[in-house]
Amino acid sequence: MPTAVAVTSADMALPAQDERTMPAVVLRDLDQRPLEQTLIELHDLTELHGHLVVVCSEATPEPVLRRLYTLRSLLESDRIAVFRPGLPPLAVAVLARQLRQLASCDLSPGVLASAGRLLTHYLHAGAVLGSVARLDRVPVGLKAHAKSWMPGTQFAVLAHPEPQLVKIAPGATLKGPEFGTWMLVAKGQHPGDFATGLADTWNCHGLRETDLPAESARWWATPRTAEFCAHLADLSVLYQLVSSVRQSRCHWCGIDVIGDRCVFCSATPPAHDLPGPRALEQRTPA
Repeated sequence: MPTAVAVTSADMALPAQDERTMPAVVLRDLDQRPLEQTLIELHDLTELHGHLVVVCSEATPEPVLRRLYTLRSLLESDRIAVFRPGLPPLAVAVLARQLRQLASCDLSPGVLASAGRLLTHYLHAGAVLGSVARLDRVPVGLKAHAKSWMPGTQFAVLAHPEPQLVKIAPGATLKGPEFGTWMLVAKGQHPGDFATGLADTWNCHGLRETDLPAESARWWATPRTAEFCAHLADLSVLYQLVSSVRQSRCHWCGIDVIGDRCVFCSATPPAHDLPGPRALEQRTPA
């Protein structure tokens, strides 16, 4: 069975991008159900799929995260990876779907899980907000704070890859990707016209819409938001990006990974540039 990719709520499981996209495993109500029940569920998933990659946002409720780490600890398993990228919830959902696409390919569990960090570099994620008064995800100047209290004021914010904030007005725009992407827009309690218009400004291949994740209001510090995310959608492009990166073997658990940290056991490569015994002797004071 392919490596399983899990999310912690149903609204983070986006519809399949193509016929090869693996279904998401939804770990529903982890903090509400009995510990024994969720423990059996996670154990069975790991036994069935071999490895499990849980993708969740920084806005995931703390009780859910505590239960997730508790379960991983009780299972004493290094076959469960928890990946929490510093992205808005919609972009986290997009990233989880990209990993679900790649799960159908011949990638080892460690390489698949490590691919999450690589693919974040190719996401452009932001939102249209009715207020930035409580926003702490990107720098907000004093003028923007003051204008935020004016009725009808709207702001466009890019949280990743480089923070940007502009007051929506004729001609206002955000710097977009320099490569071809698809745009996904999630309209909540705020019109998404500006986000929809970005698809043309950024020369996106196309535009799709989805529901706004429940965690978005917490991440953006306001319910008056419409989120957007420009991303790579073609499986062949995603696979080429991941497979072209040099792989290494984790010195602790032996799994193949890309990058400098194993996502399953969290080990980093041992330091090979430590000073030798003679160098240490020379540094030792008499």
